[in-house]
Amino acid sequence: MTMKAVEERAVKLQFACWDGDGQLQTSCRIQKCTTDFVSLTSHLNSALESFDLEFCKALRAYSACTYRNSKVCRGNLVYHSAVLGISDLMSQRNCSKDGPTSSSNPEVTHDPCNYSGHPEAREHQGGEKTAPPTYLFCGLFGDPHLRTFKDHFQTCKVEGAWPLIDNNYLSVQVTNVPVVAGSRATATNKITIIFKSYQDCTDQKVYQAVTDDLPAAFVDGTTSGGDGNTKSLRIVEKVSGKYVEMHARYIGTTVYIRQLGHYLTLAIRMPQEVVMAYEESQDLQLCVNGCPSSERIDDSGHLPLPVMSHLLPQHGSAHPQSVYTLETATTKCHEKMLLKDIYFYSCVFDLLTTGDANFTAAAHSALQDVESLHPRKEHWHIFPNSEGGGVDKGSKFFVGLGLVCLILVAFL
Repeated sequence: MTMKAVEERAVKLQFACWDGDGQLQTSCRIQKCTTDFVSLTSHLNSALESFDLEFCKALRAYSACTYRNSKVCRGNLVYHSAVLGISDLMSQRNCSKDGPTSSSNPEVTHDPCNYSGHPEAREHQGGEKTAPPTYLFCGLFGDPHLRTFKDHFQTCKVEGAWPLIDNNYLSVQVTNVPVVAGSRATATNKITIIFKSYQDCTDQKVYQAVTDDLPAAFVDGTTSGGDGNTKSLRIVEKVSGKYVEMHARYIGTTVYIRQLGHYLTLAIRMPQEVVMAYEESQDLQLCVNGCPSSERIDDSGHLPLPVMSHLLPQHGSAHPQSVYTLETATTKCHEKMLLKDIYFYSCVFDLLTTGDANFTAAAHSALQDVESLHPRKEHWHIFPNSEGGGVDKGSKFFVGLGLVCLILVAFL
């Protein structure tokens, strides 16, 4: 087969990838494989001695691309035609199946299970480079305090099981239980994460952590997903039983889970494209849209006194009282956090609510996770008087927290 015949065949395959209405069949990416093959071979001169070597490299790259699309292209006649065509060409040119592949086109040789080369996020169109992906951060800690992907900060009740994230790639659900009898404040004692099956990068993997059981493996006993060499999904235990990280390279996502005292904290960094990949029916996501107004402890930016009064001693009540005053709680939190941002005030609020010093470590660790995962340093700290910049008005409830705490302390 001549070089011209090869090019004509490849062009026919390109046009075959479009349906009768002129719409690209995007679920099967065989057109991309074919386009890359054409770009790798169109400049080759069959009269040169190196032609066979370079042509075989391009064919192997073409074959590897079709293999990566084998699942999504199953039943696609164009795909199967390409596979047969590659086999014929390799036989005609005496190309071995094993060997080097062309490296002149990064779109062909990139790791398909590495988000930096993800077709949906980094595809080149018309030779123009796309902008790097935008990353977002969400965190949950304490009583519980939620920082959404929009950098809105809320304090919520959300007792029971609630979805933090629920998109086409990942689901994260937390379960919260009351911390102090008579208070609306809750804290997280269970986290379930489902990494959904994605092409050849990983099968579905489920991770579950509960208080006093923070495993370094998925529920099936494995510690990674995908090919054993690339490990596109893996768990890394940082502190035994206390701190694990999950790295999902194929969707550019990192998750931190910690146990501090009797409760769990979570921090996650995800590309915006992945965050927004969900259906209309999946809109109940705390990380995306925040807590429902009925679940907010901070009512329109202020912490209502009736909620705080539930912590006050009642006649014949056995409810424990906080061992902290406003002054001692402030001093305790200041030991870990020098800046009086939302994490500092969350620490004070949690100490006055629960009397549990572990919530100091939870607030401090949550801030450390922000500094590790949040992509924009100028947004790490949110202050009570912050306005604009994507900071939710709900964070302003801390302005009046000092007065509320003073009232509380007066009754303790």
